[in-house]
Amino acid sequence: MMSVDALVRDHIRNLNPYEPVLPFEVISQELGIPIENIVKLDANENPYGPLPAAREALATLQFPHIYPDSQSQILAAAIAERIAVPPAHILPGAGADELIDLTMRLFINPGDGVLTCPPTFGMYAFDTSIHAGHFIEVHRKADFALDVAAVEQAVSRWKPKLLFIASPNNPDGGLMSRQEFERLAALPVVLVVDEAYVEFAGDDVSVIRDVPHRKNVIVLRTFSKWAGLAGLRVGYGVFPESLLPHLRKIKQPYMVSAAANAAALASLEHAGELDAIGQKLILERTRLLQGLEAIRYLEPYPSHANFILCQVTGRDAARLKAALRKQGILIRYFRTRGLEDHIRISVGRPEDTRAVLAALREWE
Repeated sequence: MMSVDALVRDHIRNLNPYEPVLPFEVISQELGIPIENIVKLDANENPYGPLPAAREALATLQFPHIYPDSQSQILAAAIAERIAVPPAHILPGAGADELIDLTMRLFINPGDGVLTCPPTFGMYAFDTSIHAGHFIEVHRKADFALDVAAVEQAVSRWKPKLLFIASPNNPDGGLMSRQEFERLAALPVVLVVDEAYVEFAGDDVSVIRDVPHRKNVIVLRTFSKWAGLAGLRVGYGVFPESLLPHLRKIKQPYMVSAAANAAALASLEHAGELDAIGQKLILERTRLLQGLEAIRYLEPYPSHANFILCQVTGRDAARLKAALRKQGILIRYFRTRGLEDHIRISVGRPEDTRAVLAALREWE
């Protein structure tokens, strides 16, 4: 009898799955701690959740039985007004993750190069593997700064099609400077700038309004962080206008659900309220950083995102993460190169900051 497994594409059979954080409902059951007592600081979600207007839009959704607009035209127009970019450049999707995959689907044949600068978001490597691309790494410097000269050399040598840069970068929260952007955008490669956390860094650092004036720059954003809609999966990409017809050919027909569309529109209508929440998180980031700096075995890095990366010195980072988990405090620990002794803590509410700092002090 034929083995169905034998028909699976070889590179998929050998692919390591992406490892997301566990749902806190599952952790709640494992630990025997009620969900409301879990301090969830491991996935960079917005602790304040959706705005009341977004919740109301979900509660009063009129046509959930009808397929949504496959082009998300009204949402694209609302996004265009928010970011001051013509809607002809904008494609909404089911989170930035889907748009990363869609970008690779557009450009990458088996063996084509995709370059990234780790440590960074793991989906770039994961999606490259799915598309059987050639994954090229140019590691960041010891302080997580980009090594632009090394990137230039790698592009010259390997000739990748795509270059992914997260700004602010995950997991360290560092920014790509304007000078670095100009050098990278001048390379013979499609530069994809992932701005998932840019609302916590300031609009003046974004390159999103450069896209209409460039032929090789793409910017991705999400409603997961700024708008608290991580569970609804909605984001958008800003692309050179010439790419939109090709992207529409290859995308799934209904990328943004009716629920996600309604919540995103309500969020944009009340963007001022979200900006105010963002400012609260920026202030809390400062307070968290100050608290972490006072802990002798931690060396936190300055961050422009809604999380802070810390090097753990004189302690075992994995054991520290596990100990906090038993108390219902969830932080992120990385086992990847260059991060073996690091933890990442999302910025939460003031009570979350108090809880995590108190738990960390117990290890002094």
